[in-house]
Amino acid sequence: MDDAITTTLHLSLTHLDNKDTYVRMLFIDFSSAFNTIIPQHLIEKLSLLGLNTSLCNWILDFLTGRPQSVRIGSSLSSTTILSTGAPQGCVLSPLLFTLLTHDCAAMHHSNHIVKFTDDMTDDTDDRGGSHQQER
Repeated sequence: MDDAITTTLHLSLTHLDNKDTYVRMLFIDFSSAFNTIIPQHLIEKLSLLGLNTSLCNWILDFLTGRPQSVRIGSSLSSTTILSTGAPQGCVLSPLLFTLLTHDCAAMHHSNHIVKFTDDMTDDTDDRGGSHQQER
């Protein structure tokens, strides 16, 4: 997280050192990011990224058909089988979400996207007036 904050601050402050400039920032926190992963969509994207079929199949098997129950005190709920999402607290979950969103990239040279797991910042550098039409 420190690297993401440092990178965002550095990009913005470096741009603001120039006269008549400003920076617009959009901060995004993907709500329940890991819970929203649809395994088949992830596997399609991983295949496009060049991951081999065996690894894709292992990840698909890991993410689908996971049993879940809740224990409160001595009471245990019935088991539910999960077919979406990635396990919270699993070391793979942030990596899988990052790979799923890898193509969320800046489309203009003045935009800088900094991602950290399920948080993203989009910084837009501007010189006074060059984005008048967007306002």
